[in-house]
Amino acid sequence: MANHHQQVLRHYINGCYVTGKSGRLGDIYDPTQGVVAKQVALASKAETQMAIGVAAKAFPAWAATSAGKRAKIMFRFRDLVQQHMDELAVLLSAEHGKTLEDARGSVTRGMEVVEYACGISQLLKGEYSAAVAIGVDSWNMRQPLGVCVGITPFNFPAMVPMWMFPMALACGNTFILKPSEKDPSVALRLAELMTEAGLPDGVLNVLNGDKEAVDVLLRDERIAGISFVGSTAIGEIIYRTGTAHNKRVQALCGAKNHMLVMPDADLEQVVDAIMGAAYGSAGERCMAVAVVVTIDDHTSDAIIEKLLPRVRALKMGAYTDEAVEMGPLISPEAQSRVKGYIDQGVSEGATLVYDGRNATVVGCEDGCFVGATIFDNVTKEMTIYRDEIFGPVLSIMRAGGYEAALSLINEHQYGNGTAIFTRDGDAARDFTQRVQIGMVGVNVPIPVPMAFHSFGGWKQSLFGDHAMHGPEGVRFYTRLKTVTSRWPSGIRSGAMFDFRAGGEY
Repeated sequence: MANHHQQVLRHYINGCYVTGKSGRLGDIYDPTQGVVAKQVALASKAETQMAIGVAAKAFPAWAATSAGKRAKIMFRFRDLVQQHMDELAVLLSAEHGKTLEDARGSVTRGMEVVEYACGISQLLKGEYSAAVAIGVDSWNMRQPLGVCVGITPFNFPAMVPMWMFPMALACGNTFILKPSEKDPSVALRLAELMTEAGLPDGVLNVLNGDKEAVDVLLRDERIAGISFVGSTAIGEIIYRTGTAHNKRVQALCGAKNHMLVMPDADLEQVVDAIMGAAYGSAGERCMAVAVVVTIDDHTSDAIIEKLLPRVRALKMGAYTDEAVEMGPLISPEAQSRVKGYIDQGVSEGATLVYDGRNATVVGCEDGCFVGATIFDNVTKEMTIYRDEIFGPVLSIMRAGGYEAALSLINEHQYGNGTAIFTRDGDAARDFTQRVQIGMVGVNVPIPVPMAFHSFGGWKQSLFGDHAMHGPEGVRFYTRLKTVTSRWPSGIRSGAMFDFRAGGEY
């Protein structure tokens, strides 16, 4: 386990690394072996206040920097991320456990937001109305909030931070990123690359920490906006505390995403989709498909029949093996929690079609692995249906009819993502119109929008009025100012103006 010889990760503040002085450390696992590989300094209240001070001091000059100049830095950052893609993927996989292909894909999705932020000059254009009254014009502009904070989860340690800080910085804010203490290395490296791209010191800071740091960030009057991605329980606390302290907050939270498979669906396509959406990234993502809903028994039976050989053949292992399709969970605690949910599903009467609890990987016997798991005959009263498991556990539900299936999805507390698989345009259109979910896929299992659209769920999946990235991201990280100006009409007879001198003579 942990010892004093292990590497201790530091904070990145004001353009350089800062050694933590709190004396408190968090453990970072190598999840493929189930052992602590590094530690990370956890910020104290004083260290958090120091980081806020640095970001606050850097704000006026950065806000006054032209949008075009901010965009040029983003262009350079994008190129650096591309150049360092393999390095970033290894950093990410070593601490998270996901496959290198998954890691590269997640960095690429994050980079799409950087590319969107490169167009910030266009995105910040305001509206103008001439002559709203005699001699009166009116226009608006969007201006940065100030110091913004990003609190990000372990499951996408590059992508989710890149959903936040590029938009915030492009809009003219300074930023404090509080990444997950479970896998912070890739966030620290991204901050280094931003500095290399020409970002002034203090504009982007990475503060490692836990509840002690977050409590300060939620309450300090110098913080103007907070972006959060994580569990609903924590997200609701962050939203209520942050808004009570007069901050703008967006909190993207838990999910239980349903895939409705209609009897006419292409089952080969469906099973391919399930394998990627339920078991990709070991199910540790808020857009994972956790529930497959059918409206007839024949479809359920056919899905299980086609799914079982694919699940049996699923190759688990360490990210260092490029042939691996699924890695471990992030930590022994996550492994234990997911196995506990499988135990509970069995005790509550669901049919365990395929059990991943005893999965082992040769050479990684102590790793944090849970194999792909399938439950059938799941009902809406069961804990495995109500809760977000955040692991490779798929529930199959037999709704008995289209309207019953739609009601099932609409009644769930979460409203993040959903999908329908069908060849029927009428069914697809009806579903997209009536389903009470923020992001909907039609024959697309994980309907994450491209960066120029916005990402966000409904119900208990999102607290706040703004979704993430796209036009909503610009609105979240800026505030509207409207100017109404009146100039007396007509130029006085005989007056001379010298605009170079700046006055009348």
